[in-house]
Amino acid sequence: MKKLFLLDSMALIYRAHFAFINNPRQTSKGLDTSAVLGFINVLLEILKKEKPTHIAAAFDLATPTFRHIEYTAYKANRPTQPEGITAGIPYIKKLLKAMNIPILQLEGYEADDVIGTIAKKLSAPDLEVYMMTSDKDYCQLLEEDRIFMFRPASKFSPNEVWGVSKALEKFGIKRVEQVIDMLGLQGDAVDNIPGLPGVGEKTAQKLLEEYDNIENIIANVQNLKGKLKEAVELHSDKALLSKKLATIDINVPLEFSLDDFLLQEPNKNDLSDLLDELEFKTIKTRILGASEEEKAAKKPTKKAAATGQMDMFGNVNTQGSVPVQTTTQDDTETTSTYHIDNISTKLHQYHLIDTLEKRQSLIQFLENQTEFCFDTETTSLVAIEAELVGLALSYYAGEAYYVPFPADKAQTQAILEEFRGVLENENIKKIGQNLKYDITVLKKYHIEIKGECFDTMLASYLLDPDNRHSMDAMAEKYLNYSPVKIDTLIGKKSTKNTTQGNMRDVEVQKVVEYAGEDADITLQLKEYFAPKVAERPILEKLFKTVEMPLMHVLAHIEATGVRIDTQALAESSEILDKDIKILEQSIYTLSGEVFNIASPQQLGKVLFEKLNLMKNPPKTKTGQYATGEEVLTKLTDNEIVQQILEIRELQKLKSTYVDALPALVSKVDGRLHTSYNQAVVATGRLSSTNPNLQNIPIKTAKGREIRKAFIPTDDNFVILSADYSQIELRLIAAFSQDETMMEAFNNGTDIHTATASKIYKVDIQEVTPDMRRAAKTANFAILYGSSAFNLSAQLKISTSEAKKLIDSYYSEFSAVKKFKDEMIQKARQFEYAETFLGRRRYLAGINGGAMVSGQAERNAVNSPIQGTAADMIKLAMIDIHHFMMKEKMQSKMILQVHDELVFDAHISEIDFLKENVIKLMENALLLPVRIGVEAGIGKNWLEAH
Repeated sequence: MKKLFLLDSMALIYRAHFAFINNPRQTSKGLDTSAVLGFINVLLEILKKEKPTHIAAAFDLATPTFRHIEYTAYKANRPTQPEGITAGIPYIKKLLKAMNIPILQLEGYEADDVIGTIAKKLSAPDLEVYMMTSDKDYCQLLEEDRIFMFRPASKFSPNEVWGVSKALEKFGIKRVEQVIDMLGLQGDAVDNIPGLPGVGEKTAQKLLEEYDNIENIIANVQNLKGKLKEAVELHSDKALLSKKLATIDINVPLEFSLDDFLLQEPNKNDLSDLLDELEFKTIKTRILGASEEEKAAKKPTKKAAATGQMDMFGNVNTQGSVPVQTTTQDDTETTSTYHIDNISTKLHQYHLIDTLEKRQSLIQFLENQTEFCFDTETTSLVAIEAELVGLALSYYAGEAYYVPFPADKAQTQAILEEFRGVLENENIKKIGQNLKYDITVLKKYHIEIKGECFDTMLASYLLDPDNRHSMDAMAEKYLNYSPVKIDTLIGKKSTKNTTQGNMRDVEVQKVVEYAGEDADITLQLKEYFAPKVAERPILEKLFKTVEMPLMHVLAHIEATGVRIDTQALAESSEILDKDIKILEQSIYTLSGEVFNIASPQQLGKVLFEKLNLMKNPPKTKTGQYATGEEVLTKLTDNEIVQQILEIRELQKLKSTYVDALPALVSKVDGRLHTSYNQAVVATGRLSSTNPNLQNIPIKTAKGREIRKAFIPTDDNFVILSADYSQIELRLIAAFSQDETMMEAFNNGTDIHTATASKIYKVDIQEVTPDMRRAAKTANFAILYGSSAFNLSAQLKISTSEAKKLIDSYYSEFSAVKKFKDEMIQKARQFEYAETFLGRRRYLAGINGGAMVSGQAERNAVNSPIQGTAADMIKLAMIDIHHFMMKEKMQSKMILQVHDELVFDAHISEIDFLKENVIKLMENALLLPVRIGVEAGIGKNWLEAH
């Protein structure tokens, strides 16, 4: 993703100045540099930690804006600008120019108007925009997954990123567009915006909840009472004016493109002179590196080299300097610097092994090693489709060997046979990055990687699951090294260049350097991670007994693949087409006209102007009616809305699965091969791509039909599905030791009926279906921190009823409440949550602000439960795989989805397999509560499930 940071410069400058108010900074000539020093420290932190690809800084000007013209008292109460800020602004602008960061300002407009215009106008699927400011007014600009507000740290809170949901929670509103209505009603003392007299936050929230915006409040003044009604009648003009003043103008007349804001290297000469003038010696070293004299005087230690950070300019400046250890009390602290190396600056020896004699010599050396690193170079990222181009190996840092393979498969196989002995030697440890891919590729050539393995990606994932785990990212973070990017060899895939080359097309000497570096750097990463994993024996056990063995299991599953009934999918596609057309005609009949159902504009007019389905329907920023799912689900009692939602579901099924799955079937063996990701989900759960099996629908009949297309190999096989039953509830029963829950599970009583009996205080035989449904929702919603508001929406009951339900639940299941409280308290103390097997998820925000800590508290409870469930099915997969290998079964494990395992089971083995699969899943973890597994058999996945 491209990341564009837009800085609200004056807001940052004021924060910087007052941060040093008790200890101002001055040069030897008496120049106040507090604002400049604070600003540049924040800027450097953003460049280093957030790594924007694009950046710009917006400024306010002293000249009046359109708001001053509209309302002469606008910002009239603000105190005179401190002299330190006035003195510092020109230097800050010089600094930005020297760093080649664009300065944005326009007479008649404020910085937020400029930032708002750029944020809204620049739209691309691979672009995220971060508005850096502490001004809550910017919340009106937020967009889901696209435009965020980056709130800089203060002494009270760390950096925070606000998205739409955080803004809605902060303001207590339903749409970010209502921010301007909140500001219009409340006013703003800082900016001297009057607002509506007597209206505070709570009243404003209540009014907007009922009437949606200021205009509707004014239109419905007759429904108001007392002083509030009088205030609206007398001062509605003030509210409208205040809303106008608070509205950020997103149509500022500026010409720009994304490339205008591309992060560039600084002008080193100008920057050096400016920093000398400001007497920022340490800052200069941080950005430009130490002088030769300084380097000689203070060389970095080996420890400093190992803990260094990435260059603040990311990939732009691969030979710059970065700080390793810095104290930021002032600009005279000592800072060790260490260069970001690359293949051009780092001493290395990468050898081409292209003859029989060289290969035999290399193999002889490898046989004498206790461990070595290897990496395959191939023609494709899809393992089952990939052909081997070469094999890189390294067993000593700074040195690597590259063995090229010819295009002829027989010759490639013959060369691989020479290496079979060392690759399958169980006494030599194999090291790699994302080893599952290499193992799967080599399986095609009948090579089995044996012996202990160490995957650097999985080691990094276990140490901190929220980090990035690519080799490039880890090399830069932990080794101060920027590897060669593959795009420089095979080109970059883009909208203009839809196909990349592959390693077969690259000059062999370039591949030697690229592949050798991969193996070399991965070996060095192993040396960095191994002692850190070993520091925590429980983590080391998790690494060696769960993640590494599972990697081999997943490689087998991916290589096996699953058979897909493409003919059935084609027929389903035709049926869905017909169903969609029938629904279209019905919608036309119900609406009384033919229109484009896929057009939000046309649909909105039909639903809200012609049919009047909603009072005061919400609108988008462009003034169109909002017709998203969150709006339409409030109208599901209406037949036409039901059919619109149904048609959307059918269209999604058709495009995402029914039409997409056949295209993913491999030409190599005619089977579908998903790719499982071990190092993506922070809780430890597996994810999958191409296709994403975790999202195959299960709740609707037509969604479940997709599973019909997953079929056994032939008539000698059937599909066996084994699924953990209510595993997360069983785990919380085990962890909390709640007697009622444990008794229900151990006696085979339906847990939701037992829950309903308790919270409604009726005998278990008197529990009604509605009671059970509410209890089932409560079991999951309350477990994962759902509020009374959310629970009321799920159950379609009042918030007060939902609160009573939650209170009753915690009264009857006090052990669950105690367990949750203990998990949260432990997380606050250690800032991480931990599973039964010691898998950690770090929760740095749990002691921060209310919104951040609220989510972290939910994760403090969720992660141990979900993570333990993930560990449990992983252990089961390992045990089942070993059992099937030992028994030399014809059956294969072919899919893992959430808490379910799917097998391509040979008819002759079905009873034996089913019995042992259930037993091994139930006993994967020994817990004080009965674990339930439901298993089924069928001629397709749906029938088995």
